[in-house]
Amino acid sequence: MTSSVLFDSPGPKARRRSLIFSIVAIIIVAGVLLWAVLTLAAPRQSSGITLPGSLDSSRWDIFLDPRVWRDIGLGVLATLRAAAVAAALALAIGVGFATLRTSVFAWVRVPATVVLEFFRGMPVLLLMLFILLASSFGAFWAVVLGLALYNGAIIGEILRAGLASLPRGQREAGLSLGLTRLQTKTMIEFPQAFRQMLPVIVAQLVVLLKDTSLGYIVGYNELIRTTMNSMSSFYGNRYLLSLFIVTLVIYLAINLSLSAFARRLARKRVSR
Repeated sequence: MTSSVLFDSPGPKARRRSLIFSIVAIIIVAGVLLWAVLTLAAPRQSSGITLPGSLDSSRWDIFLDPRVWRDIGLGVLATLRAAAVAAALALAIGVGFATLRTSVFAWVRVPATVVLEFFRGMPVLLLMLFILLASSFGAFWAVVLGLALYNGAIIGEILRAGLASLPRGQREAGLSLGLTRLQTKTMIEFPQAFRQMLPVIVAQLVVLLKDTSLGYIVGYNELIRTTMNSMSSFYGNRYLLSLFIVTLVIYLAINLSLSAFARRLARKRVSR
């Protein structure tokens, strides 16, 4: 039996056991999928009326109408618009928090820490509701500002960790050139911290994108509110599951694409 540096290679019994477990797992997953398909395809009784199953073509015919995809597209654009504006503001807020959080002056650092922890500890939905109720900004800015403040606080901590991981010689080199502490931080330290923490920041922006769905609660017409509320009310509840599945697929496509981008950035950083 050959061996590697970290562990022994599996023997015949271990390989056979692993093969059996894999086959059993595949059978279980296939069984669950088959059960789900049969359950969705089965007709349903509602108020004494037999309704076609969720996989019946009559529950999907609305997607042949271009106007349906136009409305879905508007919902996707609204989601991406809110996420893009919130992401830009969150990055700016994160830089500000990281700068204040790492100040040498306690009268700057301590209040910044208190404010940062306040926003990190408050649920995003409460932030959105507070902004909506306490101001006249409207649903869009309630969603954007709520996401920006919460994620800006988290990105601030991410950048602070990135700054702390840099060698002290970077800061000392900048100061020896005659730069101020702020100039050293913005021109030397922050670019390196961004490059080092970029995969984590992108992963947090993926979370920000998913949290735009909370706009449903405050009345912002993002993707979920467009499909699961407006369109299901207009076309009827018989299309509710169909709209849910389409919405889920769109969210998965967007978020998995961003997650793959984050993993690619992480691999590039490791390979350097």
